[in-house]
Amino acid sequence: MPPRPGEERTTQMPPVNRPTQREPELITHREPDDEFLMAGVDDDDDEYYDDEPELTEEEARRLRKKKIWKRVRIAAFVSIGLMILGPVIAVAVAYPLVDWPRPNEIADAQDKTITLLYSDGSEMGKITSPGQNRTLLTYEELPDTVKQAVMAAEDANFYDNPGFDAKAIVRAVWIQATGGSSGGSGLTQQYIKKATGQEEATLTRKFTELVKAYKMSNESDHNTILTAYMNTVYFGRGANGMKAAAQVYYNKQMKDLTPSEAAFIAGMIQIPSWSEDEEHAKKRWEFVMDQMRQKGWISQADFDARQYPTPLPFEQTQPASLDGPLARVSQQVQNEIDSELVGITMERAQKVGVTITTTIDPKMQKAALDAVNAVMAGQDPDLRTSLSAIEPQSGAVRAYYPGKDGLKGIDYAKGTIQEAGSSFKPFDLVAALKMGKGIGDTYDATPRKIAGVEIRNAGNTTCGKECSIKQAMKESLNTVFYDMVAGPEGTGTKAVADAAHAAGIPKVVRVGGQEKQTLVGEGGNPPTAGISIGADSAQVRPFDMASAYATFAARGVYRAPFFVTKVTGPTGDVLYQHVDQPTPAFDPVETKSRDIADNVTETLKQIPTGAIACAGGRPCAGKTGTHELPGSLNQNSKAWMVGYTPQLAASVWVGKDQGNVAIRDKSGNPVFGSGLPGLMWKRFMDAALEGVQKEQFAKPVPLGNFNPPKKSDPPSAPPSSNNNPSTNNNTPSQTTEPGKPTTSRQNPGCLPGINCPDPSDDPETSTSGRPRPGG
Repeated sequence: MPPRPGEERTTQMPPVNRPTQREPELITHREPDDEFLMAGVDDDDDEYYDDEPELTEEEARRLRKKKIWKRVRIAAFVSIGLMILGPVIAVAVAYPLVDWPRPNEIADAQDKTITLLYSDGSEMGKITSPGQNRTLLTYEELPDTVKQAVMAAEDANFYDNPGFDAKAIVRAVWIQATGGSSGGSGLTQQYIKKATGQEEATLTRKFTELVKAYKMSNESDHNTILTAYMNTVYFGRGANGMKAAAQVYYNKQMKDLTPSEAAFIAGMIQIPSWSEDEEHAKKRWEFVMDQMRQKGWISQADFDARQYPTPLPFEQTQPASLDGPLARVSQQVQNEIDSELVGITMERAQKVGVTITTTIDPKMQKAALDAVNAVMAGQDPDLRTSLSAIEPQSGAVRAYYPGKDGLKGIDYAKGTIQEAGSSFKPFDLVAALKMGKGIGDTYDATPRKIAGVEIRNAGNTTCGKECSIKQAMKESLNTVFYDMVAGPEGTGTKAVADAAHAAGIPKVVRVGGQEKQTLVGEGGNPPTAGISIGADSAQVRPFDMASAYATFAARGVYRAPFFVTKVTGPTGDVLYQHVDQPTPAFDPVETKSRDIADNVTETLKQIPTGAIACAGGRPCAGKTGTHELPGSLNQNSKAWMVGYTPQLAASVWVGKDQGNVAIRDKSGNPVFGSGLPGLMWKRFMDAALEGVQKEQFAKPVPLGNFNPPKKSDPPSAPPSSNNNPSTNNNTPSQTTEPGKPTTSRQNPGCLPGINCPDPSDDPETSTSGRPRPGG
């Protein structure tokens, strides 16, 4: 057809033979057995043709492997590059955005006053810091010995690093990766961490801390940083800064500290809340001294001649913001704040200026003080006593009287361990009940040899060869309880110790700055049979006996005793709130634990009668106890009364500082459990519970043989033959006054020279051991 005007003529070319191109495929169109392509590993732009030869399986495998390793190498190079450049870039970005805290600002924020409240919200007192109103020291005022000790303890290479110790960080990472614990922070980093109060274990915090430390090193010299650190770091005992620390540990000026004393103080920086742990303190002191030797700051001769510089007792160096028993309450509160239970630490509490609501009830605390003052008035001034009261349904310590001298004396509630005497016998019963016994089961109550030891009772008894456990508890018969534990079918001593531990006696206690295991024999072996009657290994703290009896009152539920209910900040924000954590004590099944405790209470509620009965017929339960003065006739060295109602448990102990010396009342009579301790216990319980509704004990579910026999055999007379080793001045003399301590027997009713049960445990006797009218 001819072209139209203006159109260009075109001519169609003949077809040319070309290879047919394969249309692009979707990945999903590829053969399923082409794993390499399906995985998307192929990133080449090669074109595929129908006539392209197919690869063998081996060739395809090699090709895939080659390309995979190519990608791995690329990824590795990129990762290494990021590892090198990433931190550098991050530091460069963060450096201008952060600033380091100035020491004068930090010091101003430290040493705030802590306010203590009673449980009802009224003010108890305040805790002030030993370093309040302090002035900051200059570098020249810091003795070389002190500076060297601090560097030895925390950063021996301080003057050689740029704000952080790279080797220490790598070492810390390795230790933590292999399951250990290490900080890795240099002295500058530590200053940043302590100054900012940011100590959470996160990578973000650690990175920010490192950048701030690096910037501080660039903008300050090492002398300035060391001075800032020593002016503000926390050393324990409420001391911020080395100047205050020298006072609270040795009552010295810094310039007067010996290298050994400086090493001790510096060693406390790592874990200041452990300052009263003597074992930890000695390890840290040894470490610092050795570091000082290695750095040449002390000579080898000085190191070899080193002697542990025992610090002054904590209580002698604290500000007297509270006195008397309340000063010890304050100490217990501070210990609890520093413990894992609360987890705030006194260091932080001082920085924040917190308000602490304690568990102490002002009415009950006054009742404790009044009871002790009233009963102990005119008594031997060398007699010592403690009274602790715990609420069974919470574990809250409602009253705490550890001694009249406060921080100037010994804490007789938690700072001493004493033989518990017959007040330990309820734990024998727990072990027996767990073994299947019942309070109606009977034992031979007559004096005799048991497990190779002559055992006798104090005073006369209404029981004979068939004496029920319930009656034996009332009369506190040694023969029954010794047989119950050490006899042929006895529970064994470990079961008794386990029962006491379950009730609330800690397995390890801290006394005199040292940790001690409780209720164990020599070398950590099971206790001896004397534990059955509260002798030998039955050494406990009076405070812990209140806790253990509170478990009976709570029907077999243990709650750890505590002093701190709540901690709030300056704006009212709650920093800590106690949470109830009940635990079945005597059996994992709560009902079984409850039944055991109720059966124990059934035997104990018959004891507080007469002069120590609770006022107004209020149901009470308890047990007295007496530890005999070794080698003496009818003299005692310790006396106890521990008892409870469903709402309150209390423990009272009386003794002397010298330990095994005679304790007598103002009339010259031996002190028994129902004497001074029992009278204080009764007076306290009556006042503390005045106005509180009376609550009955629960009726127990009988365990084993619950009902005792209707009539017991009369006590059999001991043999009179001189050939019998149980005679010859060891036989109790007959008295016409049942329950009165005999005066012509050698260590009656005791393991020889160890323990004497309380004849006044019998509620029919008076506080002097003589029968009451009609008794």
